[in-house]
Amino acid sequence: MVAGIDLGGRRAIVTGGASGIGVETARALAGAGAEVTLAVRNVEAGRRTALEIGRNVLVAPLDLADQGSVAAFVDGWTGPLHILVNNAGIMATPETRTSQGWELQFATNHLGHFALATGLHDALAAAGSARVVSVSSVGHVNSDVDFDDLQFVRRPYDRWLAYGQSKTANILFAVEAAKRWASDGIAVNALNPGRITATHLSRHIDDLAAAPASFDSTSTDVSWKTVQQGAATSVLLAASPLVEGVTGSYFEDCAQAPEHQPGIRRGVAAYALDPERAAHLWRVSLDLIRL
Repeated sequence: MVAGIDLGGRRAIVTGGASGIGVETARALAGAGAEVTLAVRNVEAGRRTALEIGRNVLVAPLDLADQGSVAAFVDGWTGPLHILVNNAGIMATPETRTSQGWELQFATNHLGHFALATGLHDALAAAGSARVVSVSSVGHVNSDVDFDDLQFVRRPYDRWLAYGQSKTANILFAVEAAKRWASDGIAVNALNPGRITATHLSRHIDDLAAAPASFDSTSTDVSWKTVQQGAATSVLLAASPLVEGVTGSYFEDCAQAPEHQPGIRRGVAAYALDPERAAHLWRVSLDLIRL
């Protein structure tokens, strides 16, 4: 994805850059010459990753479930930002709530990244032609965003519906941000990296019998990939001239995804690209983080 590309002079942030596809995304961007900041909850793990990559890599603390931590990261950033990869995420956690009472997966996967991206908007605009990459999942086809009960207050908590909702929110964010920020030269796209073998994302899946069938390693329902293959679509959207001018779209397997078809765990659900739902989520998200 970065062969022959020179990212010298460009600055990038990769959230969750100390594990999984975040490491390989950071490695590719740094290898092409970008200065990459690993925004991570575990700073020690981030430092080990930075040493292993070996060049052009900085480390900064960021806990996406903590709005104070997000604000501190934003306040500490100076200068332009050319690439923001909203990569970090959690999946299928037991029912857990933040200090605000927010469901943890929605708070981390969506609201944390929403606050980060909107907080860094001016830095992205200053770059002139910045890119924001929102790492979603095929899991978004399991659930639309339930605006009547975002936090699972009235309905029983379901960890897979909660995950799906948060991943749909990642796509809706890209749709609305692309519209709002087009005049600033900021391209925003979302993606499905595929099912990645052996990453920390699946650490909460202690009962595979209760997981979707696609989590069986023999399943052909989803695209199983190595960590490096899983990072490829993120790197494409972050750095490749092949997607110059593309914004507000959803990618998988390094290409724009077709519409999701029932029974096939590929493609993008129509509700995830709905501009009215995207605008509504933006307003709701602003209200939540302002509180």
